[in-house]
Amino acid sequence: MKSKLGIASILFIAASLLLKVSGLLRDMVIAYYFGDSYVADAYLAAFILPNMLILFMTTGMKNAFVPSYMDSLEQQRGRMHFGQILKGTTVISLILSVIGAALSPFIIPLLFPEFQMDAKTIAVNTAIIFFCSIVFVGINSVIEAYFDAENRFALSIVSQIVVLLSSIIGALLFAEHIGAYSLAFGYLIGTVISLIFKLLIVLPKKSIQLRGRFDWIEIRHFYNVFIPVGLTVAVGQINLMVGTMFASGFGEGAVTYINYAKNLVHMPQGIFGVTIATIIFPMLAKAITTDNTQMFKRGIGMGLNTMYFILLPSVVGMMILMPNIIGLLYERGAFTSNATMATSQVAYLYFGSVLFFSLNNVINKGFYSLKKGHMILFVSGVSVITNIIFTYIFTAWIGYKGIPLAASVNALFYVGISFVIFLKLINGIDLKKIVLEFSKITLATIVMGGIVWWISFFIEGLPEILHILLVAVIGAIIYIIVAYIVKIESFTFLIQKLLGKKAAEKEPSS
Repeated sequence: MKSKLGIASILFIAASLLLKVSGLLRDMVIAYYFGDSYVADAYLAAFILPNMLILFMTTGMKNAFVPSYMDSLEQQRGRMHFGQILKGTTVISLILSVIGAALSPFIIPLLFPEFQMDAKTIAVNTAIIFFCSIVFVGINSVIEAYFDAENRFALSIVSQIVVLLSSIIGALLFAEHIGAYSLAFGYLIGTVISLIFKLLIVLPKKSIQLRGRFDWIEIRHFYNVFIPVGLTVAVGQINLMVGTMFASGFGEGAVTYINYAKNLVHMPQGIFGVTIATIIFPMLAKAITTDNTQMFKRGIGMGLNTMYFILLPSVVGMMILMPNIIGLLYERGAFTSNATMATSQVAYLYFGSVLFFSLNNVINKGFYSLKKGHMILFVSGVSVITNIIFTYIFTAWIGYKGIPLAASVNALFYVGISFVIFLKLINGIDLKKIVLEFSKITLATIVMGGIVWWISFFIEGLPEILHILLVAVIGAIIYIIVAYIVKIESFTFLIQKLLGKKAAEKEPSS
């Protein structure tokens, strides 16, 4: 059983990495064909509102469906519960699709009044296409949550990769003929293909019971749990929409810079966050199951330390290499060197949000483990208000560059409030140990960053990819050496986990 879960975790991490790469490829295609033009601005703005529903359905569904499905299995009615939630979600998703598509001509101009007429037309039509895909996204989300409940994590990720690849293929084949609509139609077709792929897996095994009437009581009970979880997930997209709305008032290209920079800078959070959650979460689950408070606290502490250990040097390394990375990935076709510089400047200011939100992911795991998700929803709601305030203040000061700065400051506020509430909930944690570990990690990162920054001056003339690889390898070696010398516990913990040593199963000493 342990070996199967280990293989599933490895496949999940690999698939998650592939998903992030696929998303990066999509952005590269958009940059190649549309650069930082109003077409790119319109497409990226149009995607935000439907994507709010997409994240609401996909991520929220997994957090709500997995425990409810496991409870149903205990009652010998897993197939029936699966079928009821799928049927109910199909109806709800269809209604959301119709409403979203119908309201797009009114909502898009209201959200982005500064767009020129051509940009508004593209944004409205693109949003309608995306909203048409919501019904398929909703059905997909239930089946993906079922795969997660069955420990078949990679299947749900692979189906999302299919959607991204379909968008990319659509652009490669038709971008020169129908512009940004090629990406939207590609996404719609991808959701249909992804659904067919999953149905071919689920239906032959008779894992679901679709016959019979709708049990709206069961469906309503499920959605009472699902909606708060889904809304919490959607908060990040709401904050992104706020930033995009402000960016649309700063002329052509601002929306594009904001989106490209955010997606690129947040890649380490998506990749490493998944890995750390996979390693840490079993410890938290075991602690809750056995009512072991000390183990739970140590698990949270190790999660924060490990997240900081991995993310801080990644963030610093990317800051040093950011113009090189953006130039290598995006600077071709319609994406010019000026766009590279503008995107880099925005990216620098987003790094705080990556670090702080990543740390907050560990805290959120603690809230969910304790079944206190409603507290996260409250803090998330407050963060929307503070984000609007910070964005207004900073954009008045430094223009659209104030948007990523506001995101970073808001992330610091968010993690601070969440951590204070969480500490009171669990009656404190060993803060001295966390501060000591953070100090060691910061020291190792400063040494690594100073050396690679100095080295980068001497290799400036190398091709971008060689420059990036050389700095990354040297930086990693230096960081590991310093981590070993100053005895960073997170480093030892990760090595033991990767080597599969039994010592890693022991809780860290207090």
